[in-house]
Amino acid sequence: MLKSWFLQPLWFRVLTAMVAGIIAGLLLGPQADALKPIGDLFIRGIKMLVVPLVFISLLSGVISMPNPASLGRIGVKTMALYLVMAPIAVAIGIGFAVAFTPVAGTPVDGLLEGGPPDAKSVSILKLITEIVPTNPIAALAQGDILAIIFIALLIGIAMIRVGDDAQPLRAFLGSANAVIVRITGWVLETAPFGVFALIAWVVGAQGLAVLVPLLKLIVCLYAACLFHLFVISVLLVIGVGRLNVWRFYRGILDAMLVAFSTSTSSGTLPVTLRCLEKNLGVSRSTSTFVASLGATVNMDGTAIYMGMFALFTAQAFGVELGFAQYAAIVFTGTLASIGAAGIPSASLVLLPMVLGSAGLPAEAVALVVGVDRVLDMMRTMTNVTGDAIVAAVVGKLEGTFDQDVFDGTRAGTDSAAENA
Repeated sequence: MLKSWFLQPLWFRVLTAMVAGIIAGLLLGPQADALKPIGDLFIRGIKMLVVPLVFISLLSGVISMPNPASLGRIGVKTMALYLVMAPIAVAIGIGFAVAFTPVAGTPVDGLLEGGPPDAKSVSILKLITEIVPTNPIAALAQGDILAIIFIALLIGIAMIRVGDDAQPLRAFLGSANAVIVRITGWVLETAPFGVFALIAWVVGAQGLAVLVPLLKLIVCLYAACLFHLFVISVLLVIGVGRLNVWRFYRGILDAMLVAFSTSTSSGTLPVTLRCLEKNLGVSRSTSTFVASLGATVNMDGTAIYMGMFALFTAQAFGVELGFAQYAAIVFTGTLASIGAAGIPSASLVLLPMVLGSAGLPAEAVALVVGVDRVLDMMRTMTNVTGDAIVAAVVGKLEGTFDQDVFDGTRAGTDSAAENA
C-alpha cells in the first residue's frame, strides 16, 4: 500500500493530505498542535534548499546562455511583466472590496484587542542598493534572494567571458546541480506529510468558528484571487504566451498546492522550479531567474490583499475615500507587495504603511491577525502562480521553452528529482 501511495502524482498526495489534515484538525482540536513539529520540519527542509538551489541553478543557467545579452532581454521582460501585474492586482482588490463591501454587517467591535505589528517602510532605492551585498557570504547565509541573484549573475557572466579557463568550475557546478536536484526530490517526497501536519494544526488551533466574524472578507479575498488567477492570468497566458491554459495549470498544480498549505513563496520555490522545468518545459536558466526574482518582488496575492484590506478598513471605520486616497493605496500597495518577504504572514507588517498612505488607522491590522493564516494561504498560492506564469510567458517569448515537454509528448529535464 505504501508503494502505491508513492506511485501517485505529488499533487494528488498533497491534496489528499490537505483533506485529511482538515478532518484531523476538526477531530483533534487544540491537541493537533502536537503535529506541528512535523510541518515545521518540512518547512525547514524546503527552506534549506532555497539558497543552494537558487544559487547553483541560476549560475548553471547563466553559463549555459550563449551571451549575456539574452539574459538582459529576459530581465527586462520579467520586470516589465511584474511591474504591470502588481498595480492591476491592487486595483482588483479595491474593486472587489467596493463591489462586495466585505465589512458590511460584520461585527467588528472588540476585535481591536492587542496591537498591530510595527509598520515597515518600503523604499525602492533601499531595495535597489541592497541588491549589491557588502558581504557575499553573509548574503548567502541570510538567504537574501536578490543579493544571491546578483552574485550568481555576476559570477556567471564572468565565467562566460573567461571561457575555457572556467571549465573546471563548470564541471563542478554540473555535479553540484545534479546533487541538489536529487536532494530536492527527496525533500519533496515528504510534502504530503508536512502539509497534513500544517493543515491539521491550523484547523485544530483556530477551528472553523474563528472564521465566522470575518467570513465575508475571507470569501471576498478568495474570490478576488481566483478572478486574478483564472481571468487576468489566463489572458496573459493565452494572449501573450500563446499557451494552453489547462496544460499550464495542470503542470503547476504541485506548486500551487504546496504554496496554499505552507503559506511561503520562498519555501515553495524548489517545487515551483521543478514544475516549470519538468512539467512546463521552461529552461533552467529562465525558470530559475524569473521564479527566484518573483519570489522576492512579485506578490500579486499580497497586492490584492493590500488594496482590499485598505477598503475593508475604510468601510469598518466609516471613512469615505477620494481619488487621491485610492491612488495612494495603489501606489503604496504595489511597493509593499514588492517589499514583502516570501514567508507566512509577511504582509501583516506592511499593511500599516498602506493604511497610513490613505489616512486610515493602522490599528485595524489587529482585525485580521486571528485569521491571517487562512487569508495568507490563498495569497501565497496566487503569488507563486503569478511567478510561474511570468516564467512560462518569458520563456515562450525568448525561445527558452520546450513545447514538447509542455504538451506532455516528451519528459522534462528534472528526471533526477522525479526518480529520487
